Amino acid sequence: MTTDALPAGRAPLGRTEVLAMLARYGDRAPEQVDEVVGSLELTWLIAEAEQHYDLRLDLDDEQFARIRTVDDAVAVLREVLGSEAAAP
Repeated sequence: MTTDALPAGRAPLGRTEVLAMLARYGDRAPEQVDEVVGSLELTWLIAEAEQHYDLRLDLDDEQFARIRTVDDAVAVLREVLGSEAAAP
């Protein structure tokens, strides 16, 4: 994904940003976030990413199933954000 596919002024989503978003769920420090992402955390993360990028993200069942860890979330969200930002 390239940065020109994202909304103006928004950098690609990385591990640091995902950990910060997940940390806001439960009001904890990023280093307290477990590597495994639970279903409620995933719902929160998607809502946070949508708000951050001002986009509606439509993940399909396969994409949801691929997200088990923080790194998985980073990879899938980068993929989805790239395709959503590039859509007319």
